[in-house]
Amino acid sequence: MIWQDVVLMIGGFVFSIALIPSIRGKQKPAKSSCLLTGSALTVYSIVYFTLGLWLACVSGVLTALAWWILLFQRREK
Repeated sequence: MIWQDVVLMIGGFVFSIALIPSIRGKQKPAKSSCLLTGSALTVYSIVYFTLGLWLACVSGVLTALAWWILLFQRREK
């Protein structure tokens, strides 16, 4: 395990936790923000996977999933 994997994982988990109030709250980010951020993080997760950065990949997927949830919640309105 390389230190970069651990650092990226911690950052990803921090961002995931930071999105919990938005997921639970009534106000949601704009659809375009959710779509662009979710897409970018999905691509980043694929890159992490291909580089063998497994921990970063998992945290990236969780953060991307949080943005996709926000987009889904926004579409329900």
